[in-house]
Formats: sequence, C-alpha cells, structure tokens
Amino acid sequence: MNAAAPTTDVRQHILDVAHPLLLRKGFTGVGLAEVLAAAKVPKGSFYHYFGSKEVFGEAVLEAYFSEYLGRTDTLLTEGPGTAAQRLIAYFDDWLDSQTGEEAQSRCLVVKLGAEVCDLSESMRAALARGTRGITDRLAGCIEAGQADGSIKAMPQGQDAQGVAVALYQRWLGASLLAKITRDRSSLDAAMRDTRQQLGLSTDH
Repeated sequence: MNAAAPTTDVRQHILDVAHPLLLRKGFTGVGLAEVLAAAKVPKGSFYHYFGSKEVFGEAVLEAYFSEYLGRTDTLLTEGPGTAAQRLIAYFDDWLDSQTGEEAQSRCLVVKLGAEVCDLSESMRAALARGTRGITDRLAGCIEAGQADGSIKAMPQGQDAQGVAVALYQRWLGASLLAKITRDRSSLDAAMRDTRQQLGLSTDH
C-alpha cells in the first residue's frame, strides 16, 4: 500500500529543493549536478523520476502553479469581504511577495518566463496553462465583484476576462521592473492602476 509513497516523496523533494535554486539562477544557470547535490539523490534516481532536464523543468513549473493556484483560490474565493476586497488582497499578497527578503517569495513566471519559452515548447506550454489558470481566477473574482456590487466600473469595452489579462500583464511587468530597479515603486503604481481600473478608491 505504501510502495508508491517513497517515489512520490523523493520526486517532490527534488522539486522542492530545485525551486529556490531556479529562482536564484534561472533554468540554464542550474546544472543537474547542483540539483542532485542539494537534493542528496543519485543521478540514476533523478532520471527515474524525470526523463530529462526539460521534463524536470516542466514538472517544477507544474508543481509551482499547483501550489500558487491553490493559494490564489484561497485569497479570491475563500477570503473575507467583498469580491473587490478579495481581489485587492490577492494583489496585496503579490506585492508583499515581490518585496520580501526571501528568494522563495519571488515569482517563478517572472524569473523563467522569457528564458524557457525559447528553450522548451513543453515548458512554454506549462507556463501558458498556469498563467491562464491565474487570469481565469482573476476574471471570476471580477465577475463576482460585478455581481455583489463591489466593482461598479470597468474599462470601456472590456469584459472581465480582458480586464483580468490586462491586470496580470500589468503586474508581471511591474514585478520585472521592480527586479531590475530594486525599487518597489512600479508595484505601488500597479496597485494604484488596479484600483483605478476597477473603480475602487485609490486611498490605500
């Protein structure tokens, strides 16, 4: 009954150990030997769980999005307050994660997006699936805000999905700028723009 548990545990352990390495160095900057040393597993074990580094990279992204989307669901659907308040809580959480001291708090999409899309179609597809999951959830929360009356204004000619995509693009760009400049002002501006687009108070 427990035969599969060690395999699952070791596989997940490798993914967990690799995550902060990839956040610091990127996909191409992290060699297999470094992952194996950090995880304390033999090379043969790695290839038992992952047929190649590309398969491994896809698995890292899928594990990241699985955890991230779970947290997103908690913030957007299970949190207190109106839908608009939950949406702002999500972006508050994003802002905090990008300005925190811990490398693990950074966004893997920002770190790996441009790099791996040109290297691997399977990793690009994993990023596309994950980011679509995020924008779908944002759109759902925006629609809930329209339904409960907490979001009264929308950019002209845009539906909830279009606004969700635009907001996600805005925050990704702001996160990249914050990384480049080591200054949070782009993220603060993204929050102001988000509130303005949704017709919410900008006093925050």
